[in-house]
Amino acid sequence: MRETMSYAGHILEFLALAFVLILMVTVVVAIVLFFIDRNQKDDAIRRNYPVIGRFRDLFTELGEFFRQYFFAMDREEMPFNRAQRNWAYRASKGKGNTIAFGSTRSLNVPGTPIFMNAVFPPLEDQFAKTQPLEIGPFTRAPYHAPSIFNISGMSYGAISKPAIESLSRGAKAAGVWINTGEGGVSPYHLQAGCDIVYQIGTAKYGVRDEQGHLDDDKLRAIAAHDQIKMFEIKLSQGAKPGKGGILPAAKISEDIREIRGLKPGEDGISPNRHREVNNFGELLDFIGHIREVTGKPVGFKMCMGSSDPFVELFELIQQRGLESAPDFITIDGGDGGTGAAPMPLMDLVGMPLREALIKIVDLRDKYGMHDRIRIVASGKLIGPSDVAWAICAGADFVVSARGFMFSLGCIQALKCDRNTCPTGITTHDPHLQKGLVPEEKWEKVANFATSMIKEVETIAHSVGVAEPRQMRRRHVRIVGGDGKSVHLNDLHPSYHKPVETQAAE
Repeated sequence: MRETMSYAGHILEFLALAFVLILMVTVVVAIVLFFIDRNQKDDAIRRNYPVIGRFRDLFTELGEFFRQYFFAMDREEMPFNRAQRNWAYRASKGKGNTIAFGSTRSLNVPGTPIFMNAVFPPLEDQFAKTQPLEIGPFTRAPYHAPSIFNISGMSYGAISKPAIESLSRGAKAAGVWINTGEGGVSPYHLQAGCDIVYQIGTAKYGVRDEQGHLDDDKLRAIAAHDQIKMFEIKLSQGAKPGKGGILPAAKISEDIREIRGLKPGEDGISPNRHREVNNFGELLDFIGHIREVTGKPVGFKMCMGSSDPFVELFELIQQRGLESAPDFITIDGGDGGTGAAPMPLMDLVGMPLREALIKIVDLRDKYGMHDRIRIVASGKLIGPSDVAWAICAGADFVVSARGFMFSLGCIQALKCDRNTCPTGITTHDPHLQKGLVPEEKWEKVANFATSMIKEVETIAHSVGVAEPRQMRRRHVRIVGGDGKSVHLNDLHPSYHKPVETQAAE
């Protein structure tokens, strides 16, 4: 008994000594920090309230995480709330999205779409399979795109190697295309055998010469890959309209540098536009040149500031002939995207997708090019209602980047630009990349795509049509500022009148 008490006494003495040492170290550190804070001149709070003022930065940093997990309601957060993220997480796991006890979504918020369920919807044996849609009828190799929902542009460099591997494998399994983003095509895009849209950004990574000009030989070599189905010329993107991408040299590995054609130590800086494209005539010439060299469909991506200038584009196409038209136009919303960008550009520049999409669709249809130019909608479309709305508005295809990032495990940590992404998606830190295992994640990517398509089909059947592309503006109502809903077709009458829907509309 005495030995036990003696042993316990020694432990207590050790703990007391450790406590005293920790306390002394804490006091010394606090004194040092006090003098540092009192004498520094950069931060007024720390100068006036030494040591204690440091907690302000800590709480500011942690605030967004506490709000996400403890304080924000399901429908409150931006850019995506918990309900949106949870739907994406469940869809990526292949789990059902059945809920109970009513919706938590307010149906009085202006802009909310409400789909018009049919009195006599089609039965299961009347459902139709969505057929592939042809893009590029005047090319040597038209693309018959099989899916209405696809993966938007995220470049290798902006996202990691395991992220690209997971996305490409998932795209192959789900039968959807993947857009390379402006960083060019990598071996990790190609290894799964999926359909690929090659994006030509303003820096022309992967298809440029040493002076940064378009290199036709490299373009032909890229087009020789059977997996490369289309080429997309990026004019601008929703995250930063009017500004090119920047990839710091610190994030550029040897293989990224080789793919992009950069020199050692060189930052990946993209101009804010293509130097050889100064007007719509030169844009059509540029499109025509790439289409002739590659033999494949060519379109362009843009974030629209106003629809007025594009009247000139469609009038010019009419003058030159339908063969001169872009094979597709991707409309990106001005409300941000996966790319890191200056806050003024992300917050204040560019038309939101829900306005821009309708304007460009109406211009296309007004000039009689509905079956010539395909419209691709992009920008915060990560749920079935978003995708269904875009198709009702006139989009032929919908693409998503952030939705597929959630399928990879993104937690909206808002660290995409810091190379410290905790899920390994947007970082090139090998330690952090270990958390993203392509052998497991590709299945979640495929599940997300197939779940999205299935639930959009469910909405289509509910409104009374056999498959999603038969949905029209008359099938959805939009909540107005007074809380009452009106037909989207009353707000924006469609110029396209298919024979089977003329009487109904």
